[in-house]
Amino acid sequence: MSQPESDPAAGEQHQRLAALLPLPRDEGGPVFAEPWQAQAFALAVKLSEQGHFTWKEFAAALASELEAAARRGAHDDGSHYYEHLLTALERLVAAKQLADPEALLARKEAWAEAYRRTPHGKPVELSAATRGTEGE
Repeated sequence: MSQPESDPAAGEQHQRLAALLPLPRDEGGPVFAEPWQAQAFALAVKLSEQGHFTWKEFAAALASELEAAARRGAHDDGSHYYEHLLTALERLVAAKQLADPEALLARKEAWAEAYRRTPHGKPVELSAATRGTEGE
């Protein structure tokens, strides 16, 4: 494995990760309890790499969301970190007009409905009818 000092891309990634403390992590890097957590984090990284927002903007949006949650009395033991990360990402994506907030809400509701209708133990999937055509 390359050390950050010898690999500029790895060094940049290390700096981005360090800017997001208290990102749940172990000695190997970020720790994800569920696949969606890794996907949300990867999406934030990719959108930043593509220049849609800076990593500092994302870190500031996440910090703002964590502070807002604390003000609401939602003191977090770390178990809700990725929910806050996702909320911050959604708000930043909407602010940058990368996606329509109403379309995001409709998609979240479609996934929630699909989850409610899916038998226990089966994979949750959106049907063609609930996927819609917005943005596709």
